[in-house]
Amino acid sequence: MISSDRLHKVLERFDSVQSEMNSDVGRERFVSLSKEFAELSPVAAAVRAFQSAQAERDEAEVMLADKDMAAMAREEITRLDEELPALERQVQLLLLPKDAADERNIILEVRAGTGGDEAALFAGDLFRMYARYASLQGWQVEIMSASEGEVGGYKEIIAEVSGRGVFAKMKFESGVHRVQRVPATEGDGRIHTSAATVAVLPEPEEVDIVIEDKDLRIDVYRASGAGGQHVNKTESAVRITHLPTGTVVAQQDEKSQHKNKARAMLILRARIYENERAKLDRERAAERKGQVGSGDRSERIRTYNFPQSRVTDHRINLTLHKLDQVIAGDALDEMLSALVAEDQAERLAALGDDL
Repeated sequence: MISSDRLHKVLERFDSVQSEMNSDVGRERFVSLSKEFAELSPVAAAVRAFQSAQAERDEAEVMLADKDMAAMAREEITRLDEELPALERQVQLLLLPKDAADERNIILEVRAGTGGDEAALFAGDLFRMYARYASLQGWQVEIMSASEGEVGGYKEIIAEVSGRGVFAKMKFESGVHRVQRVPATEGDGRIHTSAATVAVLPEPEEVDIVIEDKDLRIDVYRASGAGGQHVNKTESAVRITHLPTGTVVAQQDEKSQHKNKARAMLILRARIYENERAKLDRERAAERKGQVGSGDRSERIRTYNFPQSRVTDHRINLTLHKLDQVIAGDALDEMLSALVAEDQAERLAALGDDL
């Protein structure tokens, strides 16, 4: 049960923000208040709906003493007893501490793992799954770099995915994705197992990560691979090494050295930021019994079994017998929503009476 004091404080803060917004405040303060107002609005609405239902139930209890109204009161109590748990859970979920990165855009990295050509083909399948899902969500996908496999797919592909709540939806996708199927390159019909690794990195803001010039080594060199006359004629490719962490990012897909450097810095910031977040996650996980989103890229999180048209997420033991729809991106939301729900349940259990 959520304490009435906690609910009172939420509404008190919401009313305070609303009142201050209607007063003469500076532009910077108004922008800050507007953001807080937008975040508090759904919470305040849920709290008031919950309190209203509680008040109705209290009134119905009083009505039980009136013989003429008792039957109606019992019906009302039955209805409200069914509604109140859902209303309370909605408030609890809205009161959960927010992940500061949930509204961020992401850097999505998909790499072929074990399995040779088949792993590259599977990496391509995964990227197309995410691109299709992003389209359904109204997000934008911009490929930043790509290294194609010899028979198709990708050895590695990195893209920026931008839109509302991208990281909140995608953050549990980091890890090893395993596929079991008969490869197109296989002649005897044997089922092979191969894998691809996915990394979902929230884009940091300038204030999140401070990178000093003295900590960087920047090398420029001639691009290699497809590119026509441009290849090997100008030193447009850029490799940036962050000396304190040893993080290395290389970019060569753009013809402009400036653009390649800007993209490399964006990816570098995201990787360093995610490493810092991972450290904090590990510390918090030590205090919890389980954790859905460990972010460990070496962890096998999901298996796509084509012969049985089955997708299994091993963290929450969820199996969907609709592999075609999932790999096409159309049913991926069912899997992602289940992961979000499990994470919310774990965090509610961990907080317990703190709510």
